[in-house]
Amino acid sequence: MTRVLFVCTGNICRSPTAEGVAKYIIKNNKLEYIVDVDSAGTHDYHIGEAPDPRTQQAALRRGVDLSGLRARKVQPEDFERFDLVLAMDRHNLALLKRGCPAQYHPKLDLFMRYSTSFDAEEVPDPYYGGDKGFELVLDMVEDAARGLIEALRTQKDRVG
Repeated sequence: MTRVLFVCTGNICRSPTAEGVAKYIIKNNKLEYIVDVDSAGTHDYHIGEAPDPRTQQAALRRGVDLSGLRARKVQPEDFERFDLVLAMDRHNLALLKRGCPAQYHPKLDLFMRYSTSFDAEEVPDPYYGGDKGFELVLDMVEDAARGLIEALRTQKDRVG
């Protein structure tokens, strides 16, 4: 099983959306044996808080319930515990690289690398924008999550 950690700044918009969407796809496709996901933030602004209400509402309109998730900050042990640590943007990736022991740097990457439909490296932060920003984040996250899960499934099929 591959363990994946999604990371954004405060863990209340982008990364919990990625966690929730990935769990939804994993469950609906009965792929729990392939991948396990979690999310965290690079900053401790919102520890213990539920995802932003706008994030929750946008996700719920697509059948994804984020209400049980709670924000947490990336911990040093996460770099060892997870097989992939996927940042939502280059700034978060740079912060992760600074806090990550060198031997775990190969685990770090941008989440949008797995996108098949968007020509973007970063998932934009919708926090200060309107509803359209949350919908765009969902579109991007759904696409990249499907790409990630397919890549992991293909890798598992090749390995056995």
